[in-house]
Amino acid sequence: MSRKHAPVIARQMPTLIKPLLLGLTIAAAACAQAQAQEPHPARADFRGTSAPDEVRRMADWVVASADNGSLSFAIIDKKAAEVFVFDPQGQRLGAAPALLGLGVGDDSAPGVGDKPLSAIRPQDRTTPAGRFVTSLGRQPGHPNFLWVDYKNAVALHRVVKGRPKDRRAERLASSTPADNRITFGCINLPVDFYEQTVLPAFKGAKGVVYVLPESKTMQAFFPKYRDVG
Repeated sequence: MSRKHAPVIARQMPTLIKPLLLGLTIAAAACAQAQAQEPHPARADFRGTSAPDEVRRMADWVVASADNGSLSFAIIDKKAAEVFVFDPQGQRLGAAPALLGLGVGDDSAPGVGDKPLSAIRPQDRTTPAGRFVTSLGRQPGHPNFLWVDYKNAVALHRVVKGRPKDRRAERLASSTPADNRITFGCINLPVDFYEQTVLPAFKGAKGVVYVLPESKTMQAFFPKYRDVG
């Protein structure tokens, strides 16, 4: 650049910069507007209550993806031995401790649903992980219950007395999930919670139960699952 041209360019700089700054300002405003208009993914409403991180992430994904359709749903956290119930829009209806299968694992043993209880080995008494569409079941002489995994005879129902040495009521009332593994695979709930929360949410319509894995990954049972960012 020659010295004689420098003053001319210097005088033209404000004229050149002004349109550039204006363009950058317009672009930034457009980007901010687009971000403001972009819908945020829907999330579950825990109504100010606490819940394990895995339960929160699962509930958020269910709501954001509408995986439950228009049905109420429940999430069973086997690690914490707890059940969370939601309405179709993902609002928490309640939570309660649960008794679960004695065996640790996420799969049902082949043919376990066709065996008498006395023939099921302790290690095969698992509560399987996965997504299950429930239906209300009734058997003569027995209170109603929810079928979770009909093929493998896994149901969700009021806590049963069982053998005195099982101490099922005491296990439910304890402050730790360490003693909540006692059933043949079914999910036992406190009677009041089952009748006042579960039945109103699922009675008269099918529902969806998500049993979170304790040994395998989430994707092993929920291939479409993703964290809602």
